[in-house]
Formats: sequence, C-alpha cells, structure tokens
Amino acid sequence: MTGKELQQKLTIEQLSAIKVMVIDDSNTIRRSAEIFLKNSGCSVILAEDGFDALAKISNEHPDIIFVDIMMPRLDGYQTCSLIKRNARYKSTPVIMLSSKDGLFDRARGRMVGSDQYLTKPFTQETLLEAVQTYASISRANSQEE
Repeated sequence: MTGKELQQKLTIEQLSAIKVMVIDDSNTIRRSAEIFLKNSGCSVILAEDGFDALAKISNEHPDIIFVDIMMPRLDGYQTCSLIKRNARYKSTPVIMLSSKDGLFDRARGRMVGSDQYLTKPFTQETLLEAVQTYASISRANSQEE
C-alpha cells in the first residue's frame, strides 16, 4: 500500500464516525452530496427544507450541517439562525450552500452564524475539505458538553 493510499484509508476511517446533514430542496444536490460524502465514509442525513431539517436534527444530532440558502417555507438563513440559537446545537458547524457568490450573501450568512460558505456547484473535494475542517472542531465541542 502506498503512502497516499494509506493516507486516504486513514481519512476514510476518520470520516466514518462523522454524521453530516445536507439540507437542500433540490433532489439532485441532495443526492450528489450524499454520494460524495458516503463514498468518503460519512454517515449522511438528508432534509428537503428547514422544517424537515429541524425535526431531524434533534433525533440525529449531526456533527456538521450543509444548508442551501434558497428554499421554500424556511430558507437557509432562517434555518441556520434557528440552529445557532439553540444552546445544544450552537457549536455545530453550519455551512451555507448557494449559487450566489456575492459579498452581501456571504455577510448575511455570517450574521446568522454560518461557519463557512460554499458556492454551488460544489465538488467532492470542496465538500470533503469542509467536513475535514469542521469534523475535529465538532467532535471537540460535543465532548465538552
């Protein structure tokens, strides 16, 4: 086994303990993210909108949450704000997903508590970089509680 293969294997083993939620009203985006994340060993929870997500968060306790901004009923900004206002989930990393890449959109995401902002279409690499960045933070926070 080469060093790169060993490094990749260790990464998959580390990611297998990570529970990731993807909230998006687009079935295509949800399924793409699910495939990318599951192929890397993550456990994936899918939600169609903010209301669906809020119901699942309390049962599933995800380590990291990806949330689309433009959704019906409860948009990503509102969803992120509600997650971050809950004492139990305020330290859970929330990463905004959007096709908009403007400064205003990024600033508004930060104002509601998002930890990062990814532009769609995303790649497997950008999703996994975000997961790896926040996985250790999320685990450390959950152990403190």
